[in-house]
Amino acid sequence: MKRILLLARSAATGAALREMEALRDQATSLPDVADALFAFAEEGSPSLRSAIETLIATPEPVLIVPILVPVEPSFLLGVKRSLQRWQGGDSRPWPEIRIAPPFSRQAPMRELLAIVIDTAEAETTAVEKVEAPPPLEGSVVPAQRRRVLVCQGGPCIRAGAETIWGHLRNEQKRLSLRTSGEGTMSAKTSCLGPCSLAPVLQVWPEGTYYGGVDEAGIDRIVEEHLLRGDIVEDLAYLPTGTKQRLRG
Repeated sequence: MKRILLLARSAATGAALREMEALRDQATSLPDVADALFAFAEEGSPSLRSAIETLIATPEPVLIVPILVPVEPSFLLGVKRSLQRWQGGDSRPWPEIRIAPPFSRQAPMRELLAIVIDTAEAETTAVEKVEAPPPLEGSVVPAQRRRVLVCQGGPCIRAGAETIWGHLRNEQKRLSLRTSGEGTMSAKTSCLGPCSLAPVLQVWPEGTYYGGVDEAGIDRIVEEHLLRGDIVEDLAYLPTGTKQRLRG
């Protein structure tokens, strides 16, 4: 019997959560599945970390099934390295964890596409011509003073930046960071530059670079920098004009 973890990228709405719940229920009903959970690698609850905490409580092997099409190889590598990092810092025994290949590589994918196409006539949503939408009345310029940019360049993704982003976003929601302190907004960004320090994020308005950040580092940056205005010196890297590597 298998224990399955269905892994999606993120969920910002209740509809996405309900869709994953339905997939979990379908997986649970399969004859060779003992248990099925779902999680989100980025923003959303349950997070990948919390689902793993549940699954390592028992010794049976775990199969992670990415619910993504397409799947960037860097995404899977980032998930793997996050798991290795969490396991390396945990004294408890972990069960064997494997990651399934992407859906697009599976032989039944052709049959699934055929079913979708054959049944499309009854369930498709028609795209009708409409007049140009009315102009927006206006938008409020955000008052938040702080911005956190989380690098999504290749080296950072491979170092687990997507799980770091997810932890930041979940903490931002939990702690109401938009309205706490000076107010904080966050965004993904393309390469921030210092790839050797991956995963990298930058906090404005100071422009402070943080490198090698994990979930505990995010917690410190939130508490000390975003809420109190104190730079976390042992995680920060200043421009020196010379190449730098992660300390320690």
